Amino acid sequence: MKFHIDKKYIHWGLTIFAVISASILFYYLLFNRESFSNGFHAFFSIAMPILDGLILAYLLTPVLNGVENRCLIPLCKRCNVEMNGRNKKKVRAVSILLTVFIVGYLIYGFFSMIIPQLVQSIQSIILQFPIYVNNLTIWLQKLLADNPDIEAAVIEVMDTYSGELNNFLNLSLLPKMNEVIRSISLSFLSFIMRLWNLIIGFIISIYILGSKELFAGQAKKIVYALFETNMANAIISDVRFTHRTFSGFMVGKVIDSIIIGIICFLGTSMMGTPYAILVSVIVGITNVIPFFGPYLGAIPSTLLILMVNPLQCLYFIIFILALQQFDGNVLGPKILGDSTGLSGFWVIFAITLFGGLFGVLGMIVGVPVFAILYAGIRAFINQLLLQKKLPTDTSHYLNVGSIEKGEFIPYNKAESESELSANSVESGKQKSKSIIHNFFRIEKADKNESNVISASEGNAAIKGEEDIAEGEGKQ
Repeated sequence: MKFHIDKKYIHWGLTIFAVISASILFYYLLFNRESFSNGFHAFFSIAMPILDGLILAYLLTPVLNGVENRCLIPLCKRCNVEMNGRNKKKVRAVSILLTVFIVGYLIYGFFSMIIPQLVQSIQSIILQFPIYVNNLTIWLQKLLADNPDIEAAVIEVMDTYSGELNNFLNLSLLPKMNEVIRSISLSFLSFIMRLWNLIIGFIISIYILGSKELFAGQAKKIVYALFETNMANAIISDVRFTHRTFSGFMVGKVIDSIIIGIICFLGTSMMGTPYAILVSVIVGITNVIPFFGPYLGAIPSTLLILMVNPLQCLYFIIFILALQQFDGNVLGPKILGDSTGLSGFWVIFAITLFGGLFGVLGMIVGVPVFAILYAGIRAFINQLLLQKKLPTDTSHYLNVGSIEKGEFIPYNKAESESELSANSVESGKQKSKSIIHNFFRIEKADKNESNVISASEGNAAIKGEEDIAEGEGKQ
């Protein structure tokens, strides 16, 4: 006799097993968060070189594709070289070498041009710092002498907080110097480990670049094996959209920041601003952070210029405000376009949220990551609306009061109809309204009904008393 297994019971068993396993896992995570967090951090630190390799390979891929598709392959075709499997590997190896050389030369050229100027600027700041402090002190003394009210307020504040500052320095800061030195040593060791992980990650990125098509094909193969064809197509399309959004924003933002740094250097050089190269580097680097970046870079630059020349500081503030207006209204939209599809509010929201969670890195990548999440949620909402045969354009919902049988009723019209149908609660003929509105309307009707009953009972009592009095009168 052939033994037959009902697949329905197998599915039920797997479902029950999955639910029980998920419940156990949730219980473990809920009451063992610390051990889970430690294990996650340990795994993350071990896998850091691989993550660095993936990130470096992703960043180097556009350069590799440009070198290979626009230079080497056309050159091989002109030389009548057959692009078989062996020759493709040779072309790929040469492309990787050229990519590493180009990127390394650009990085070396940038730092060889910037670092000497930065060192010179920092040395000048250290050597002339007493002079800057003296100039700032003289300027403040003159300002306070010309404004007695401000001088009195400043003296009062200094008298109030000088004791607290002295206690902080003697009781809090000095006893913790050993901890500060220890944290600096640990930070240096962490930097060495981070550099070592980056070197290993660079080696891993070379292998990834050499077989990137193979890895992409294997990933697609896994997706098509695990999901249905339509779902797999949707997942691959979403991954491509993520790549376009993220890479488009990051590449455009880097180009925008380089241009802003160059314009800042030219402008500060023409104005004679002190430490023009150092200030331009700070402004260009912080400009990578959307919205808040320009102001974060302008604050230390302004303080640095203020110690040297307060008047030049004022000129720099005016220049940096004009430069950021040019970047936000002209240059940025030209380069980035509508790569994220986010409004100004959502940009600030993404920077604040991801910056609070992941620091400076979160502020840099928060906008494209949130743009991807926003696009996914929007697609899901639109899909639900299409299933209900409702429009997906937001303009249809701006002044809607209710939707009756597919017809959009404006807010004012819906309110007037609600008032007209307020007396039809018991008949059940009114259209569906707000739950809160119906609650208060029914409560009001109950109060009116109770008032009517009370009034009728009172009238009956009065009438009964009158009948009794009339009977006694007759007797």
